[in-house]
Amino acid sequence: MILEALEREGVEIIFGYPGGANLPIYQRLPAHPKLKHVLVRHEQGAAHMADGYARATGRPGVAMATSGPGALNMVTGLATAFMDSVPMIAITGQVASRTVGTDAFQESDVIGCTQSVTKHNYLVTKADDIPRIMAEAFHIATTGRPGPVLIDVCKDAQQAEGEWEYTSCSALPGYRPAFEPDAESAKKAIELLAQAKRPVILAGHGVILSHAEEELLEVAERSGTPVGTTLLGVGAFPTRHPLALHMTGFMGTGWNIKAVQNADVLMMVGMRVDDRVTAKLSEWAPKAEHFIHVDIDASEMGKNVRPHLEVVGDAKRSLTAMLPHVQPPPADRGNWLNQIDLWREEHPLKYSKSNGHLQPQDVLIDMYRRCRDEAIVVADVGQNQIWAALWWNYTKPGLFINSGGSGTMGFALPAAIGAKMGRPDKDVWCVAGEGGFVMTAQELSVAVEHQVGVKIVLLNNFSLGMVRQFQDDFYGGVRSQVDLTQMPDFLKLAEAYGLPARRVHRVEEIGPAFDEAQKAPGPFLIDFRIDPEANVYPIVPLGKGLNDFWELPNGA
Repeated sequence: MILEALEREGVEIIFGYPGGANLPIYQRLPAHPKLKHVLVRHEQGAAHMADGYARATGRPGVAMATSGPGALNMVTGLATAFMDSVPMIAITGQVASRTVGTDAFQESDVIGCTQSVTKHNYLVTKADDIPRIMAEAFHIATTGRPGPVLIDVCKDAQQAEGEWEYTSCSALPGYRPAFEPDAESAKKAIELLAQAKRPVILAGHGVILSHAEEELLEVAERSGTPVGTTLLGVGAFPTRHPLALHMTGFMGTGWNIKAVQNADVLMMVGMRVDDRVTAKLSEWAPKAEHFIHVDIDASEMGKNVRPHLEVVGDAKRSLTAMLPHVQPPPADRGNWLNQIDLWREEHPLKYSKSNGHLQPQDVLIDMYRRCRDEAIVVADVGQNQIWAALWWNYTKPGLFINSGGSGTMGFALPAAIGAKMGRPDKDVWCVAGEGGFVMTAQELSVAVEHQVGVKIVLLNNFSLGMVRQFQDDFYGGVRSQVDLTQMPDFLKLAEAYGLPARRVHRVEEIGPAFDEAQKAPGPFLIDFRIDPEANVYPIVPLGKGLNDFWELPNGA
């Protein structure tokens, strides 16, 4: 029933790991050749691969694990998907229903443990419930604000027989996700933008999830409104566009921060307005007379910032509803755009180039040049993530994948594998630091076994770089437990797993290394030995407001 339901829902790949409590499912798997199963090396890897697959394809990813520690190993991956609104179905085995609650071997309260990191979860004790629950799970995971749904299936239910009747779910009592915005609210939003002297639009992940990039661009161009993005929204608006403010928040661009802090009307589309965006909330956008919040999730309204105007609805449909009301910008709008251009000149993205070390930006600039606006880039967490986001130069959306809300180290490698398996037609680059990489490096086995052509860009500074920078800048320079010099030789590690690798120390070696990687038919790892003192700038000191942002020190 479970496997048949997956086929009915169009699932092609399952990322999983068998164990005692889900063996009945695996016993039937060979009879379903349409379902490709990828045996991961750790259940967290299964969740991240399903996550990357979902983000790259727009279809729900599927992960499976056994009970107890197997299911609990997926919790981090579920939390990552939940925070970033990623559709996922997690199917876990559970001990027999008669022993639930008795502390049976490999029993854990998976329902309780995952309640806060899933959109919904189910405990299945009867086989007859499986078809209905499977259909409901896919409906919940993929509609409204997407998210992961967990189905915990008792072993005796897996072994039982029941009536098979499968009907896709299209509605559930009490579950009414918002799609269509209120027409008057949409009209009012455009009126406020038109009346503004210094408007700004900030776009989040919701724009990408709803494929609203064209509508956002049209609203921005026709109204003459500059647009910035959140970290998860990178790619929602082309970074080279004259109206682009690039990334916002406490590690955003200087000209974005200046625009947000001086805006009189701020429209936020498909974003949570979290602390990474606002920094010190009481000092965020102090000159804004009107906050407009557009989001599919009504619970986000006022959670962090109380909007003057709420537009509850899908981002694409909301922006579409605004378009008929968009008027040409007022004559004085040019003053605001000219001011932003001045800020762009005064606060450009820059990095040190003359200290004799390989700089991460040198690596990423060359990598993005080769991506040609087509490749998928999956970033890990830490300095590597922010460098990858700030130097992003794409004109196409939906190609930058990272763990934004949860900030999960170890995300990139398995997520990149999942993305490449979902989109074999795309080049996929994995950008990671050595600290996060070793957390899930065992999944190299999967990449080699299936010859998944992920190109791994390891920005190796032999330290927990972001933590080290925080300690240097905000904790008196006391470096505590950030040294990672005792790391494996990554070339030998790659050899042990069976994939080619190369080490790079100097700028002139970057191009030849990338050439070799791109020619390789399967996975390839490049160990870039970057400047151990390289930092992320701009950055807002912890506890401060956006106005207090720091830039690269002069002479650095």
